Amino acid sequence: MFRILCYIILISCAHDTNSKISSYPDYWWQEIPKSELHWWEISPHSAGKGEVILSKRNELGILSNFSHAPFHFDGEYYPNVESFWQSLKYPEGKNDPRYKLGKWPFKREDVKKMDGFAAKSAGDLASKIMKENGINYVTYKGQKMPYRVNVKGEHYSLIRSVMLEKWLQNPKVQEILESTKGLRLLPDHHVGKNDPPAWRYYTIWMEIRDSLPDNLPSSE
Repeated sequence: MFRILCYIILISCAHDTNSKISSYPDYWWQEIPKSELHWWEISPHSAGKGEVILSKRNELGILSNFSHAPFHFDGEYYPNVESFWQSLKYPEGKNDPRYKLGKWPFKREDVKKMDGFAAKSAGDLASKIMKENGINYVTYKGQKMPYRVNVKGEHYSLIRSVMLEKWLQNPKVQEILESTKGLRLLPDHHVGKNDPPAWRYYTIWMEIRDSLPDNLPSSE
């Protein structure tokens, strides 16, 4: 009798798992011809079993830092996470020591308003100035934070907080992240083995998703 009961439980669990797997849309794993891929892009069909790529070719792209999912953070408006992220590389004003290092192509306030790809381009220009001057930090409200570090430090905590606000303030983001439960999230672009934890947005999303609702801070 005990063996039969165990068998019934196993069958039930398998049914639930299969039901969950079949609930994901097939196009999340669509194969894109190499000729149609961007140079940085990984095709959705490259994901392994139990994985899904956060492709910008479907609704999962809203989880990208580049996606237009506006939010307020510390009373300021940002159209996307990338605009916040890249703005940190720019001087916070004329009293910032970085201000005199060179001709910065943009002001921090300008970068905060950019769409994702424009913000990334602005950040790349800032990174060049940082590299030329041996700078490995960014700032937020005057606080210096190491930028390329393989620990979950201050920069990581700040980015995670921003992503959480994106989640809290955008019901569509909540809906789509919830729909990925049971899957390991992967980026749609190539990443380095030594990329810092703060850069791994897909991992941060899994941490947020898998901690709900117990560890979710109040939005009030």
